[in-house]
Amino acid sequence: MFTAVGRWCARRPKRVLAAWLLLLAAALAAVGVLGSVTNEAVSIPGSDSQAARDLGDTAFPGSASGRQPLVLHTAADGPLLTSPASTEAVRKAATAIAGVDHVVAVTTPYDPAGAKSIGADGHTGYLSVELDVTGREITPDITDRITAAAAPATAAGIEVTPGGFLAAAVDKGSTGHSEAIGLAAAFVVLALTFGGLVAAGLPLLAGGLGLGISLSVLGLVGHLVDMPSSGETIAAMIGLGVGIDYTLFGLTRFRELLAAGVDHEEAAVRTTAGSGKAVAFAGSAVVAALAGLALGGIPLLYALALAPGIAVLVAVGINLTLLPAVLVLLGPRLAARPRRKAERERPAGPRGWGRVAEVVAARPWRCLVAATVLVGALALPAAQLTFGQLDAGSNATGSASRTAYDRLAAAFGPGINGTLQVTDTLAAPAGGVTDDRVTAVTKALQATPGVAAAGQPQLSADGHSVRWQVTPSTAPSDPATADLVDRLRSGTLPAAAGPGDTTHVGGTPAAQADLNDRLAHRMPLVVGFVLAIAGILLLLAFRAPVVAVKAAVMNLVSVGAAYGVLTAVFQQGHGAGLLGLDGPVPIPGYVPLLMFAVLFGLSMDYEVFLLTAVRTAYLRHRDNRRAVVEGLGGTGRIISSAALIMVSVFLSYLLSDDPVVKMFGMGLATAVALDATVVRGILVPSTMVLLGRGNWWLPRRLDALLPHIDIEGDGTEAADGSAEEPPADAAEPAVAAGQQAAAQEPIAAEGVALPTAAGAP
Repeated sequence: MFTAVGRWCARRPKRVLAAWLLLLAAALAAVGVLGSVTNEAVSIPGSDSQAARDLGDTAFPGSASGRQPLVLHTAADGPLLTSPASTEAVRKAATAIAGVDHVVAVTTPYDPAGAKSIGADGHTGYLSVELDVTGREITPDITDRITAAAAPATAAGIEVTPGGFLAAAVDKGSTGHSEAIGLAAAFVVLALTFGGLVAAGLPLLAGGLGLGISLSVLGLVGHLVDMPSSGETIAAMIGLGVGIDYTLFGLTRFRELLAAGVDHEEAAVRTTAGSGKAVAFAGSAVVAALAGLALGGIPLLYALALAPGIAVLVAVGINLTLLPAVLVLLGPRLAARPRRKAERERPAGPRGWGRVAEVVAARPWRCLVAATVLVGALALPAAQLTFGQLDAGSNATGSASRTAYDRLAAAFGPGINGTLQVTDTLAAPAGGVTDDRVTAVTKALQATPGVAAAGQPQLSADGHSVRWQVTPSTAPSDPATADLVDRLRSGTLPAAAGPGDTTHVGGTPAAQADLNDRLAHRMPLVVGFVLAIAGILLLLAFRAPVVAVKAAVMNLVSVGAAYGVLTAVFQQGHGAGLLGLDGPVPIPGYVPLLMFAVLFGLSMDYEVFLLTAVRTAYLRHRDNRRAVVEGLGGTGRIISSAALIMVSVFLSYLLSDDPVVKMFGMGLATAVALDATVVRGILVPSTMVLLGRGNWWLPRRLDALLPHIDIEGDGTEAADGSAEEPPADAAEPAVAAGQQAAAQEPIAAEGVALPTAAGAP
């Protein structure tokens, strides 16, 4: 199948190239017409906060986006907001804002409904703006027109800053500078790897094309599902990294075939049949791992899994179709340069990763212990990892959301930035809500520790439901606020509400607390699914249970180290200032979970590349130690180059102002760097040397059940004789002459079979 796809594309290169360019143009045009939509709202089906939200939408209908604050502030030596001049200016501004498209109503601090929206010092207050569009439909243009309409207040010396969804719309920054830096770093690595500008530029073009298509598609998907802005950034991060890496692997294979004298068209076909097949396997592993997030039962996870999944599928599609077409078009210009005289006269012997492989093979126990200690030290802080909540107070200083947050917190207390919505629906509503029952709940709310204020109760139109706005005394991200949510649900409301009443606690802090609880509950299920998928895929690829289990364990090692670095830098604040943060910030629960799925998928790339080389060498001469040395020595350079590219791309996103994006950039870069060096370069080879022929143990019954899958072969190995071996049920394979180490290894026990190569006689 892969040969057929590669041949069809190689024979129609211009048509394939035109099709991909047309697809890019169509996607960009669609986004230009319809717009790119993101939404930071979080829904948790079946949770108490979601029930409160649903009841509020039904019993207390209002604006589509709720009340969005427009913060008013004057300098300490400036006029008070209660002065006649300020009052007149603010009223004029409110009238102008009410005339802006999509604005339904504006409540000023001087209206009865907004009587408490001026702080005690008189210098800070806010307007409440209601719109007829949802939070994800608020665009920067809407925010700009609203703030522009507030010109009368600005002219009177009042600073006007949007908050809430209005601020989120204008704070959504571009990550174009991160992509540019990542591409520049990748170009340097590729130029050093391939020694030519044309060859170095091809992976960048493939990665850039995939990035443009993926982000355009995700912008359109945002019209259908709630896609957070961090989802697009993660997709760009993953898509750019794998897009370049996949093309790097294919181009390396193509140059090897050209050097062997294969015609450039046939080399392109065989590249798709071999490297393209491995890329399809690795990409499928990433998508399968991301699919495990569906077990989380939260739409946010669906969106965050869908975003990088689309980017990976686009990268695989480009590698399988566009790459062979471009390889044919460029042909000999991609060939490796002739070796210089000094290189040809260089003494033979292992270099680079070949030397590392020999050291590891000679001292496996020492290398294993040293690498384990290093990774364990990095992973140690992960024992303190806790799921937290981010709020606007963690955003970049100077952003609209951070400015609004700080000013409101200073004037009204930190809880004003994350109020709770408490609802009570009577079990027997025939007589409506009685005053004494409402008064009892109101007093109980006001007396609850951690509550700064409980607003006046609001009755529903039918008189059967009531709602209170409760302001905590702590910030939304403070763990004490989550404790308050639990206290209200488990103690205050059950005791104060009438028998049979249905009470709910909603609002952003409650939703975030429910989200973290759901993630903590579902995480073992997701982790188990991803581990099982990874193990099954590796078992199918290498027909060796020990190798599959060991690879899954090694992936856990990389993830654990990434969690440790994440905890130390963000949760504990070590070096946070170097990343542009003011101090420690909480880690949302979905970050470690999504990172786990992504890393397991990405680790498959290097695992497949390394183990395929080791297995091929082992099938050739049956010497496990020698196979490990040859496999690592032959793949170490390309793996480290691919990892360096991906690390450069991930680290470039540390320039983003979004703390979540910084977390993914740091965590993924750490894991990939460790995976390609310490794990694949030391831990995997040392354990394989110590396990000996046990790596390739395979029960005969399992051998009969497993299909023969040749991950990287292009169908020519059997003809060349490089992969031939005796049948699985033959006697112990002959030991190659001179291979003393292989002869001394324990032979396969009766009742098991060694793995066979695809296409072997």
